[in-house]
Amino acid sequence: MHTTALVLFSGGQDSTTCLAQALSKYQRVETIAFDYRQRHSVELQARLKVLSEIRTQFPPWADRLGEDHLLDLAVLGQVSETSLTRDTAFKMEASGLPNTFVPGRNLLFLTLAAALAYRRDLQVIVTGVCETDFSGYPDCRDDTMKAMQLALSLGMDRRFLIDTPLMWIDKAATWQRAHDIGERSDVAQGGDALVNLIIEHTHTCYLGDRVHRHAWGWGCGGCPACDLRAQGYRRWIEHRMGMAGVPR
Repeated sequence: MHTTALVLFSGGQDSTTCLAQALSKYQRVETIAFDYRQRHSVELQARLKVLSEIRTQFPPWADRLGEDHLLDLAVLGQVSETSLTRDTAFKMEASGLPNTFVPGRNLLFLTLAAALAYRRDLQVIVTGVCETDFSGYPDCRDDTMKAMQLALSLGMDRRFLIDTPLMWIDKAATWQRAHDIGERSDVAQGGDALVNLIIEHTHTCYLGDRVHRHAWGWGCGGCPACDLRAQGYRRWIEHRMGMAGVPR
């Protein structure tokens, strides 16, 4: 029985949903983030607000939410020529991948997370990677996660579990997942509370836009991350409205 977890927590919709799920499952949960000189570094501030709001709005989870860790990973920005680490326009590359792909990012994240989990005696590493609604990043694939789990477990002689709660669901289902987790939190109207927390306080936009407010949250509304989040929210709302209109 796994009782402790380390969540890769960027402060976005996906990682916040993963954090909420971890808090509903594990007795002790810690969080980790990375400063790799990303253009949208505003997420590093947003994530602290999300952690604070979770503690305030969801008292049943507060005692389970442990230490937060921020690691300096500037070297990743130094070796990456991408639109997430350079002031360049978003575009598709000849490889078929968007230029938002930061080579090796999730591999480094998981390796460092495992090293920290080893020191902190944490059994599960939770990450919000997804192979359904995603930009085609190869380091988000299920095969990559399974390979990393094996390599890290062998290399550190510690049996780690890499938990990927969102791997096979789309963004609409991710909104629903957050609502369902909130409903089970023993907080009154917890589903709506968690969804509203994600809308108001999480950050996804690659351009770091905290000026423009949309129904789904803050962002430029045009970058790939905003587009995925907005489309998922729209599909989720349409599904909820459709379900509400079904005769019982």
